[in-house]
Amino acid sequence: MITAKNVSPQNFSLRGQVVDVVRGKLTGAVVDIEGGKIAAVRPVSVPAGPYLLPGFVDAHVHIESSLLTPAQFARLAVVHGTVATVSDPHEIGNVLGTEGVRYMLQNGRNVPFKFYFGAPSCVPATTFETAGAVISTQDVDELLQMPEIRYLAEMMNWPGVLHGDPEVGEKIALARRYNKPVDGHAPGLCGEQARQYAAAGITTDHECFTREEALDKLKLGMHILIREGSAAKNFGTLIDLLRDYPEQIMFCSDDKHPDSLVLGHIDQLVRRAVGRGIDPFKVLRAACYNPVKHYGLDTGLLQPGDPADFIVVDSLKQFKVLKTYINGQLVAENGQSLIPSVSSEIVNQFNTSPKTPEQFAVTAGKEEIPVIEAIDGQLVTHKLMVRAKITGDNAVADPENDILKITVVNRYADAPPAVAFVKNFGLKNGAIASSVAHDSHNIIAVGTDDEAICRAVNLVIGARGGLSAVAGNEEHLLPLPVAGLMSGEDGYQVARQYEALDKFAKGMGSRLRSPFMTLSFMALLVIPSIKLSDKGLFDGERFAFVEQDS
Repeated sequence: MITAKNVSPQNFSLRGQVVDVVRGKLTGAVVDIEGGKIAAVRPVSVPAGPYLLPGFVDAHVHIESSLLTPAQFARLAVVHGTVATVSDPHEIGNVLGTEGVRYMLQNGRNVPFKFYFGAPSCVPATTFETAGAVISTQDVDELLQMPEIRYLAEMMNWPGVLHGDPEVGEKIALARRYNKPVDGHAPGLCGEQARQYAAAGITTDHECFTREEALDKLKLGMHILIREGSAAKNFGTLIDLLRDYPEQIMFCSDDKHPDSLVLGHIDQLVRRAVGRGIDPFKVLRAACYNPVKHYGLDTGLLQPGDPADFIVVDSLKQFKVLKTYINGQLVAENGQSLIPSVSSEIVNQFNTSPKTPEQFAVTAGKEEIPVIEAIDGQLVTHKLMVRAKITGDNAVADPENDILKITVVNRYADAPPAVAFVKNFGLKNGAIASSVAHDSHNIIAVGTDDEAICRAVNLVIGARGGLSAVAGNEEHLLPLPVAGLMSGEDGYQVARQYEALDKFAKGMGSRLRSPFMTLSFMALLVIPSIKLSDKGLFDGERFAFVEQDS
């Protein structure tokens, strides 16, 4: 656990309706807090009043995807009653290796918040892309020995699990040796393959995109995380499973941009689940109790002797967060964060030169070309075969039919850009680009013409990381100097900048709910069907380059 050194907490008492998620009951009580812990819960007659309950836990999140450092993320999250996160730092791990993981640990110590980090299991995620670092088995061993590292982070290499890859097996064995759980990542895996995956020691999955898949894994004893992020949204599909499997469900955001985090966090899922008529105690098991127990977190559950990590809400329907306490310290009240903004050290790795428009040209070949079909609200894509639009000797974007160019540019060294085509981004002119491109975080861009794509890419290169959008004479940039992934500036200010950039991209014609978040996943090779790496178009179902498989 990473939590800041706090001022000595005051001793105080609060009266209200105490929600006991451990025993599943509601009791009028006075809660006594002494030395940052729950000293006593004394039953008293409380005819009315606020509700006291354990703070919310995000059971799987990449802090980096908020575009904020841990210290800035915490400032926004506590307003919504979040007191802890189970955080996978593999985004910065892909850029800086274990140095990046240690950066997250150190930065998180600057604020009163409970960050529980994992040891990244798959850096790089595949051998079919260029990452900035490798986290070896020896590195994983060293990380897992650290008390701050609580689990082996998502094992995305499910083919390696199923086929007995020695390195994958050794990493899982290390987690078992240190008695730390192993997170999963196996979209679409069902039946015998899911059974083998679970039998290998994988305990969770947050990538289920159908009810049947999740049910299959629940019956194998796995914990299913219901995800509602800025791009991937599985709440509607999976939430009713909570009625029958309350002990195996948790809530997570996975990847959440700052404008979304300003509006809400795990509290949104709690509110929506109760609104569907699900028993509030089952909902709160998913939001509070299950993550604490599964990962062995040092986060309180409002029991005598626990750390005083709890929230005060107005009701068990709206769950409007009135106050948030961590270790007995008031960190948010009435929608205002009480955690001060702190500066963050800059670490990075960005070693590529500006590009020219000619480097994004695609020589015409076959009449039909493979096209990535992006799906709003999902990380999976479809493969389409579309008649190419030819101009001169080149295949070009066709904005009228929403077939745009997509490129991934190696940011760690000078190399020719990989270029392909994508559908559903909807841009009518210009281009958007980002150095947040899961999982290797090269530069990814989508646009209507080579000149615009080049301008957007070069804005990101010039800033050594960021999000950009260009259209006509307009250029917009949100710098992300920390590893090319995060800003250490005030989180609310970054959220406003991002919101303006998002609005500009939608003004260019994008119909996606979160264009930049969706863009960031178009290079995520471990999610089918086809994606683009800096080395070429990739088939995520066959784990081979499309060109090699044709």
